[in-house]
Amino acid sequence: MADVIKLLPDHVANQIAAGEVVQRPASVVKELLENAIDAGADAIKLIVKDGGKTLIQVVDNGDGMSETDARLAFERHATSKINKAEDLFNLNTKGFRGEALASIAAIAHVDLQTKKDDAEVGTAIKIAGSSIKAQEVVVTPKGTSLAVKNLFFNIPARRNFLKSDQVELRHITDEFHRVALVHPNISFQFYNNGAEYFNLPIESHRQRIVHVFGNKMNERLVPVSEDTDVVKIHGFICKPEFARKSRGEQFFFANNRYIKSPYLNHAVTAAFEGLLKSDTHPGYFLFLEVNPATIDINIHPTKTEVKFDDEHTLYAILRSAIKHSLGQFNVAPVLDFESNHDLDMPYAYKDKSTQMPTVSVDAAFNPFQEKKSGSNAGIKVGLPKKESTKGWENLYEFEGGEPTNFSSIQVESSFETTSLFTEQSDNETGQNLFQLQRKYVVSTVKSGLLLINQNRAHQRILFERFLKDITVNKAVSQQLLFPVHLEYGQKDLSILKSLNEVLENLGFDIHFDNNGAIQVNGVPTLLAENNVSTVLDTVLATYDNEQATDSFSQAEIMARLLSTSLAIRTGQELTIEAQQNLVNDLFACKEPKLSPHNKKVYTILGLNEIENKF
Repeated sequence: MADVIKLLPDHVANQIAAGEVVQRPASVVKELLENAIDAGADAIKLIVKDGGKTLIQVVDNGDGMSETDARLAFERHATSKINKAEDLFNLNTKGFRGEALASIAAIAHVDLQTKKDDAEVGTAIKIAGSSIKAQEVVVTPKGTSLAVKNLFFNIPARRNFLKSDQVELRHITDEFHRVALVHPNISFQFYNNGAEYFNLPIESHRQRIVHVFGNKMNERLVPVSEDTDVVKIHGFICKPEFARKSRGEQFFFANNRYIKSPYLNHAVTAAFEGLLKSDTHPGYFLFLEVNPATIDINIHPTKTEVKFDDEHTLYAILRSAIKHSLGQFNVAPVLDFESNHDLDMPYAYKDKSTQMPTVSVDAAFNPFQEKKSGSNAGIKVGLPKKESTKGWENLYEFEGGEPTNFSSIQVESSFETTSLFTEQSDNETGQNLFQLQRKYVVSTVKSGLLLINQNRAHQRILFERFLKDITVNKAVSQQLLFPVHLEYGQKDLSILKSLNEVLENLGFDIHFDNNGAIQVNGVPTLLAENNVSTVLDTVLATYDNEQATDSFSQAEIMARLLSTSLAIRTGQELTIEAQQNLVNDLFACKEPKLSPHNKKVYTILGLNEIENKF
């Protein structure tokens, strides 16, 4: 019997490894940026075209590579970060497995130019599909420039699974944020399709966060600092009033490496207990420093999930540090039973002595004494002058004579309640309508009782109305007398720009500024001016990048988001007319049974069900 097990060729093995390392263009960006940081660069430039599908280039001023190292770097498991297995438990660098460049070169065209500081000339290498096409000597500045072109050119199936350029660009931006936030001592430049996207100079952690997420972030940050033998914690948390419905502004870094840790995230949420709404999440930028021997970062291919030796102690320290910061900066309410606020004195009066107030009294004053002087003789001082009541009969004279029947006089009084429960009925339809617990609209039908969830019903009504405005005709825009000015980061601005056409069809009139600000000149007729910022924040927080691959799904997502934001809330009291309009509009919809989130809108309680209760 012939042997069936064969050793795979290197190019096939590299393509298989690329499935773990390179999932999308953002994966390439992560690996190249981390390599540049490990090379000791203090200035890094990222250049992206067409969402990373056409070009991803990283240029740094690091140490560079020699001719031999440049060629060996594209071999599998070739690395300068570790020498033996024990080094895995004492890592201070980013990449260490030596598969990144080999995997990238297996599924793209790679151009490398590198030069060491003490070398006169550099090395240029061209690779396509793990095959070295050319190697030559070039004149190049110190450092490394690595360009990855035509990603997945030899794996069409993988390339077809990539999303739109805007979606891939947002994933690249996320990876860029994770690297740039933890290294404020390095300047970063990010260019997208020839336009500058980010320009981050060397600065402090707070300044880096503000430059990445916009100037409005500065007022939201509360510093956190804790130094123990187990862990050193520093960073910032966002004030509770700025909590968002998404987890977009949540960053954990352990030993200068971005990590995901649901356990530590729970510690942060527990520290905010009682300060957040049920459907919001706090923002934070926390940097942890632990002994490299107490953390295992090699449990996941992307190295974003880690394992700590003593997670319970870390949980307690992190939770206490955040609660201390919330109290220290007066973010959380604090009860102080010791200080007496009655003794608080303004600063301007701290050097002044107290004096007994003086009161002057006229002991000879008599309010009943008559003042007899000149023409005012006989007028009593201190008593009010009595007005004349002459002619009071004129107040009760009626036009056309005195009324013969006093029952015809209309007086203002309260309504007389003849029964404990009054029936409210509509004169035109004869339907009985009432609101139950300010949540359900109840109506009678032939087969029993109709119970309608007012929030879900209004969501369905608005959803179909918005979807029609987006796809069929453009909605009417309500122009604002005073435009609303808002500031956003580059990532949020890119989302709004990609949705601008949909927003215009809904009735928004938005002008984009080059400085990261927008000016809202018009809004849909159903949207109040003071809710513009809230609605746009909700759109940015809950917009699903993965599903918005074509114009129709994008329109459907936007209609769903706006209908959820503007629908009647549970607990809102409705008049009889509003209840009737809600019922009529609901059953005029194409799909009245389900809300935009596929939840039941109404149910009918049959007569048999009611009779069985007795």
